[in-house]
Amino acid sequence: MAAMPSSEATTGAMVGTWRISTYNAVLVSMYLVPAWIMAGLKIIEAPISGVYDRANIAFGIFATDYLYLGALGTARVAWVLAVARFTVAAFFILFVIQIARPRARLNGDGDEALGIALAVGGIVSFMGMVLAAQVGEQAALRLHATETLLLLAAGILALVEPLFAKARTKAQQAAALPVAASDARAEPAGVPVRA
Repeated sequence: MAAMPSSEATTGAMVGTWRISTYNAVLVSMYLVPAWIMAGLKIIEAPISGVYDRANIAFGIFATDYLYLGALGTARVAWVLAVARFTVAAFFILFVIQIARPRARLNGDGDEALGIALAVGGIVSFMGMVLAAQVGEQAALRLHATETLLLLAAGILALVEPLFAKARTKAQQAAALPVAASDARAEPAGVPVRA
């Protein structure tokens, strides 16, 4: 009967398959998915009042006060914003589902979904930050600036970490080469070893 692996070995193998960028992206998604789904649901419930929620108010005020859109135009802006928020949340959820298996996590299967979520979410948050500064909404400006920095930091970490991993792998391979070369010199090929 085969021995069951210890919990320490299993935990060590599981932790070894996680990268820092994966941890960070999961933490960012734990914040953004519920927050953005709730903001989108408020727009679905009532587009005009939902666009004046704190998470959406910069877009609503800019649409009415600067673009002079009526109720129908403001509702359309609200729906586009809701679709963008749901799209980002869906790609973050897809990323979390794809990294659930260790083999998929090591192969980087969730990287595309994470990249799309970070890019679209970063654009929406940055636009919200700029519009909040334009219309003078300080609370919305702080919210969108925080979200933009979260997404930007996660994107930079996801781009830079694989470069460091490749450099670390090359250094480990270079350190292993002299040992292999000295072993090859110690035992010449074709010479029998007597016991």
